[in-house]
Amino acid sequence: MTNPLHRILGSDTPPESPAVALPGFEKVRRYWDRDNHRFAAKILPGEYYVTTHDEVIVTTLGSCISACVRDRIYGVGGMNHFMLPAQMLESDSWRNSRISLANRYGNHAMENLINDILKNGGERHNLEIKIFGGGRILAQMTDIGKRNITFIENYVATENLSLLAMDVGSSYPRKVVYHPASGRAKVKKLRALQNNTIIERETRYLQDIQQRPLEGDIELF
Repeated sequence: MTNPLHRILGSDTPPESPAVALPGFEKVRRYWDRDNHRFAAKILPGEYYVTTHDEVIVTTLGSCISACVRDRIYGVGGMNHFMLPAQMLESDSWRNSRISLANRYGNHAMENLINDILKNGGERHNLEIKIFGGGRILAQMTDIGKRNITFIENYVATENLSLLAMDVGSSYPRKVVYHPASGRAKVKKLRALQNNTIIERETRYLQDIQQRPLEGDIELF
């Protein structure tokens, strides 16, 4: 629902503050997005965000994947930003135990997002998904984007989710702006951008998930 103060002041003038974030997402950075005339939540690698408000979620992707998921009836939805550990590149066999570990990270990212959508009023049979990312921008790990894409494609098929759109692969990073209330997603392909910041950010994230094993069991649907 549009903030009443936003209607009074006009689309170029932000309300005094964004709507209160859902529990657990208070630390996600939010700002007024003049291009979209809404508050935006910016997520980094390893993060996700869920909202019931009329706001957008923004991220920039290289080899990582973002899944944009929402309940098409009730409008609650969110976006994640994840990458599988690089151990999966040490073997071409998807039956290797390291691949199983990598899939646990992907499942963890997806289940966190979906569980929080359901906790905040969404219903599983109403969910729809859009997928972005998996670019080939990490020269030292040329297949990781492709493996991320393969994982999310398999996940969507296995979980029988309604896939509406997908923009993945190639060799460029992407900026994604997702509007859960309407389901609209905008993708800007950053062909001319100097990619050092994105590469450094994803390399740090990859090293972090390699060194910090996932703890506990993951509840799958």
